[in-house]
Amino acid sequence: MPQQRHLSPDERAYFRLLCETVFANPFAADRGRLARLLGDAEPAPTAELVSQAAEYHRLMPGLDARLQALAARGRSQLQDFTGEDQALMRRVFLFHCYQRFGERFDPLIARGGSGGLGRGLRQELTEALAGYGFEPAECRRWIALYYQLRRAYFFIDQALVGRSAPMRVLRQALWNSVFTADLATYALLLWERLQDFPTLLLGETGTGKGQAAAAMGRSGVIPLNDAGDGFARGIEAGFIATNLSALSESLIESELFGHRKGAFTGAVDHHEGLFARCDAQGTLFLDEIGDLSLAVQTKLLRLLQERTFSPVGSHEERRFAGRVVAATNRPLAELLGDDGFRRDLFYRLSANIIVLPTLRERLAASPAELHDLVDALLARLAGDEAAAALRPRVLKALDALPRDYAWPGNVRELEQAIRRIILTGGCAPDPLPQPTGTDAWLDAAAAGRLDAAALLRGYCRRLYDQLGTYEAVARVTGLDRRTVKRHVEGG
Repeated sequence: MPQQRHLSPDERAYFRLLCETVFANPFAADRGRLARLLGDAEPAPTAELVSQAAEYHRLMPGLDARLQALAARGRSQLQDFTGEDQALMRRVFLFHCYQRFGERFDPLIARGGSGGLGRGLRQELTEALAGYGFEPAECRRWIALYYQLRRAYFFIDQALVGRSAPMRVLRQALWNSVFTADLATYALLLWERLQDFPTLLLGETGTGKGQAAAAMGRSGVIPLNDAGDGFARGIEAGFIATNLSALSESLIESELFGHRKGAFTGAVDHHEGLFARCDAQGTLFLDEIGDLSLAVQTKLLRLLQERTFSPVGSHEERRFAGRVVAATNRPLAELLGDDGFRRDLFYRLSANIIVLPTLRERLAASPAELHDLVDALLARLAGDEAAAALRPRVLKALDALPRDYAWPGNVRELEQAIRRIILTGGCAPDPLPQPTGTDAWLDAAAAGRLDAAALLRGYCRRLYDQLGTYEAVARVTGLDRRTVKRHVEGG
């Protein structure tokens, strides 16, 4: 009588629970399923263990025993199962192989993806996957997925500093933007198909929107090269970033979409814009998206809808195949509160909206996060050895700040505070200028000592102090928002 090619009810229940656990978002707060698989009385505290993936190695002895029992009955490959059991075991085998080899990718990640995969690891992975019954044509895909997963764990879990609850929520959101909320669906159906899913990052100045975007961009798909002994490009090559507020209005279209020779005065050669340089697996980060003029917003909306664009001075249609991540420090109510930003562009950009936590929110949830940030910032500024020596002095100076200090400049302000402590030995919030009873700008204007630029700059700043938004100042002065912002901020 032929052997039955299906799992027992107990095996099926165990493998289902395993897949529900390991293919879920590893930064989710619910660790009940993991605790059940491990036989723990209580789940691990989420404040201490941000990523439950750090616990997955504890699953291997039990999983090995289950797979060995199946192999003893002649069921060790996908072809030994049928129907839903085969689909279930596909995910089990993929996880088991990743746990065996995942750490072997770490040296490659440390090198920025350069130097090749190495014949030994490639061969071992290919043989392991073939041993589970995967077809040779599939192996390249799964090896690339393993590399992507390992990079994502590094850049989302380890490269972002902080273990507070708000940072756990941020990591969970970033993971979903890369792999969706269901890793199994992504792995089997959506791999290399998330280009048309933009993400919009919101947050105050200094909260780390650029760092969050970089974590996403460095976690994207990188396929194997043609030879199969390495990957098609380095980790950094797939992430392109630009700050739109730093680009002049006259050059922003050229920088984004490119231009043809002779398109305008000074266009002495062809120029490939950022959209042309971002390939199908790449991520283009557009910071300060709220500062775009309506004309550029219209072209960007067309690009996102039709995935095509034309360089300035050309009717040639080019295809954009990459992914867009945008960011703004403007609250949504302000961004959409007037005619300055197109709502249809907002809806096209906001397939996923991620709000970055402020430093005050992070410290309110976990005061110890300040020490973690200080350690990371000191190491970056001065190196590990100097950081250890400087740490006591920096923490002592920061302890002198009011306990309820709000850190309005967020992590960027903290970094500057650390620099000030290193240079001067102390740190205090910058005092607000006190009224003197006279206005030097008005006096200078009345005396005829201001040129047109200084006159306009001072007027914009005073209007901004009264009205509170760049848009309101723009309406009064007839200037565009970008020009107003430049005057207010002193550019």
